[in-house]
Amino acid sequence: MSRVFVVAAQRTPVAPRLGAFARLEAATLGAHVLQACLAKAGLEPSLVDEVIMGNALYGGGNPARVAALAAGLPEAVPALTIDSQCCAGLDAILLAASRIRAGEAHAILAGGLESYSRSPLRAVRPRSAQESPQAYERPPFSPWPDRDPEMAASAAALAAEFGVTRSAQEAFAVESHRRALAASPTGEIAQLDGLGEDAFARRLSLRACGRLPVLAGDGVHGLTAATIAVEADAAACVLVVSEAMAERRGFTSAIRLTAGRRMGAAPERPALAAAAAARPLMERYDAGAPQVSEIMEAFAVQAELTTRALGLDPASVNRGGGALSRGHPIGASGAILAVRLFHEMLREPPGARGLAAIAAAGGLGSAALFERA
Repeated sequence: MSRVFVVAAQRTPVAPRLGAFARLEAATLGAHVLQACLAKAGLEPSLVDEVIMGNALYGGGNPARVAALAAGLPEAVPALTIDSQCCAGLDAILLAASRIRAGEAHAILAGGLESYSRSPLRAVRPRSAQESPQAYERPPFSPWPDRDPEMAASAAALAAEFGVTRSAQEAFAVESHRRALAASPTGEIAQLDGLGEDAFARRLSLRACGRLPVLAGDGVHGLTAATIAVEADAAACVLVVSEAMAERRGFTSAIRLTAGRRMGAAPERPALAAAAAARPLMERYDAGAPQVSEIMEAFAVQAELTTRALGLDPASVNRGGGALSRGHPIGASGAILAVRLFHEMLREPPGARGLAAIAAAGGLGSAALFERA
């Protein structure tokens, strides 16, 4: 069974919906990072065995295949698109790792691609000529309507249950923006259409947060625009290789993907699923407290509860900011965590541990452990 390494990781900047990437299709974003990742690794496209990309909003088709062809990969290279909503980008990387461990591949490009700006309008087909199409915003994530709340409402309920106040959430968001502005993520970002950095981060203050209306929940624990990640466009990709290929090619930048885990949780409490996936993974591999963690910030309360449940040092979590200061391109977000983690871990000494964790609608959680080679 082969050990698995990530040897290159690239992402586009993250641009809010209808922002800098408003005219770019998801596959265009994806093709850009596929090319950037290969260029960074110095790997010939002919040596890629497969492309696996996550996506949540495309509405059908196989955008990973479109992106792969647009990127100039050989037509013989297959491509697979998976949809596990927010987890999809990280799940694509975990699937790639599984195939390499099994000896079925030596090099896979994996990640996620998403365009809120160009996502299709959705409607349910009429049952008869007398009916009209029924537009909808999102599909069901549970077969039980009473256990399929809106994500913001679910997060607000958890904030009240666990005592995460509005002020605590706002402090988390302010810190996310501060870290993002202080970071220098140039090595991980493949400039696109003149944009070379994430577009959303700003000098956010607690005073400004306090003036925002509550969008979900009560006045004490409620969520506002500052504590909910904005819809966004982006793509991210990593090159996952076998130990044999890593040795043969002599990659100087390598992070071992030790293990991954996917878990289900209560569909009405999805924000708790990231910790549900990460906790047994850390216990099984005796990971202890990782030196670096990338935890999804779809909501401030989600990231706060995950950090708390796993006993992580807040200073080690999202050292360059998170989705609250970047945006949330659903199917790409998990891959962005992996790209960020890769570059953060390159600054760590050999043996350092890293954790990526994310939750998704319907009560899904995914986590991955990494080690500095």
